[in-house]
Amino acid sequence: MILEIDFNSDEAYYIQLCNQIIIGIATERIHEGEALPSVRQMAENIGINMHTVNKAYSVLRQEGFVKLDRRKGAIVSLETDKMRMLEEMRRELSVVLARGVCKNVSKEEVHKLIDEIYQDFAGGQG
Repeated sequence: MILEIDFNSDEAYYIQLCNQIIIGIATERIHEGEALPSVRQMAENIGINMHTVNKAYSVLRQEGFVKLDRRKGAIVSLETDKMRMLEEMRRELSVVLARGVCKNVSKEEVHKLIDEIYQDFAGGQG
């Protein structure tokens, strides 16, 4: 598993790590049941503080992407709560779409972009 932190980004390191792990799951580079590296290993591999990795793993647990096990560490475990996910997507997409509208991005351009991105994650299904 190759994860990289953009140390020049304004985005918090733990958010970058969470997002990369979620994208890894969506693109099937990381599979359900797979153990993520220990907090110490992950911190050493990508060059960030252990507390930052711990925070990322905690957020992933809260969002239903991993389960934390004292013996096995962080295990990818996808809890299904579709209604909650759709509501979260609505909140986050609302802001992104509002920004696009302000910059004159058309509905057709948004649909095309979403189809392209979804295709990457769905592995060509749908």
